[in-house]
Amino acid sequence: MNDYFFTEEHGLIRDLVSDFANTKLSPLTNKMDKEDYFPIELFYELGKLGFLAPTVSLDDGGSGFDYIAQSIILEELAKISPAFALSIGAHSNLMLDNFYRNSNDVQKEKYLDKLITGQIIGALSITEPDTGSDALGMKTLAKQQDDYFYITGSKTYITNAPIANVSIVYAKTKDENKNYHISAFLVDLSLPGVTKGNPMSKMGMRGSLTGELFFDNVKVHKSDILGELHKGKEILMSGLSIERAVLASISLGISKTSLKIALEYSKERIQFGKPISKFQMIQDKLATMYTETKASHLLVYWALSEIQNDHKKNKEAAASILFAAEKSTKHSLEAIQILGGAGYMTEYQIERFMRDAKLLEIGAGTTEIRKLIIAKDLIN
Repeated sequence: MNDYFFTEEHGLIRDLVSDFANTKLSPLTNKMDKEDYFPIELFYELGKLGFLAPTVSLDDGGSGFDYIAQSIILEELAKISPAFALSIGAHSNLMLDNFYRNSNDVQKEKYLDKLITGQIIGALSITEPDTGSDALGMKTLAKQQDDYFYITGSKTYITNAPIANVSIVYAKTKDENKNYHISAFLVDLSLPGVTKGNPMSKMGMRGSLTGELFFDNVKVHKSDILGELHKGKEILMSGLSIERAVLASISLGISKTSLKIALEYSKERIQFGKPISKFQMIQDKLATMYTETKASHLLVYWALSEIQNDHKKNKEAAASILFAAEKSTKHSLEAIQILGGAGYMTEYQIERFMRDAKLLEIGAGTTEIRKLIIAKDLIN
C-alpha cells in the first residue's frame, strides 16, 4: 500500500480483513444471495477481532483507528460481499460511530461495550414512507410528558432493522413555542410499542436485511436523547457526510472485483484462436475500467482524509460516493459484457455485484441529491 493516505497499520488491517473475507465470507455468498441470509456468526467474529468499532478510541474499548481504516474494512468485505459490507457499515458507522460522537457517559455505559463487541446490533432510522430524500420532512413525532417522550410513527428501508436491537431514531419534537424541531433518540427495539416488519425482498444486497420499524406510543426516557433536545438536525447532517464518504468504499470494492473478474476471464476465454484480451475493444473496456477504478480509489480516500479532519466536508463526501457509485454500476455491467453469456449466469457472480452496485446510487442520498449538495457548496 503505497498511497499517501495509508499507514503501515492500514496495510495490516487490509490484509487481515481480506483474509477474513476470502476464507470465511466467500463460501457463504451464494447462500446469502439466494436465501437473503445474514451470517450472524461472522458479525460476532468481526466484533471479537475489533473491526466493528474502528473509530472508537482504545480508552473506550474500540480499535482506535480512523475513517480510512473503517473504509478499508468495508472495501475488503465488499470485494467479496457488498451486502455484508453494507450491514457492517450500518452498524459500525451509521449507528456506532454516530452514537460514539454524540453520546454522554451514561449512554456509553449502557450501550457502547455491547455495540463494540457485537453483543447487540445497531441501526440508523431516518427514512420514512413519505419522506425519502426529504429527510427533514419526517412525520414521526415524539411527544413529551414529564420526563418521558412517546414516539409514534414509522421508518422504512432501514438496514439491519429486522435483526437490530437498538436504533438511533429521528423524530419531530415540539418546543415551548410550539415550533417543531428534530431530536435523536436511542430506542431499545424490544420496548413495548415497537414492531418490526418482515425483511423486504430486494433486487440486490441480499443477505443485508432491510425492513420497517413501527412505533406506537413508544415510551423513552429523556435520558435517551442523543445529544441535545431539538438539536437532532445537526447530528443528522454531520452524520450523513461521514456516511457518504465511508459507504463509497463499498462501491470501490465492487469496481475492483468487477475489473478483476473481467480481466481474468478475458485472459482465459479463447475466441477466433486467441484470448479475447487481445481484442482492442476488450482492451478499451479494461483500460477504462482500470483508470476509473483508480480514480475512484483516489477520490474516496482523499474525501475520507478530509472528513477525518472536518465532519462537514459535504461536497467532498458527496463527490466521492457520486463518482464511485456510478462507476461501480458501470464497471459491473462492463464486466458482464466482457464475459458475455457467462456473465449473465450466476456461476461467475458478477451479476450479483451488478445488482448490489445500484443501491449505492440510491442510498445515503440519491445521485441527484449528491449533485445538489456539491453545487450548493460550490456556489456558497
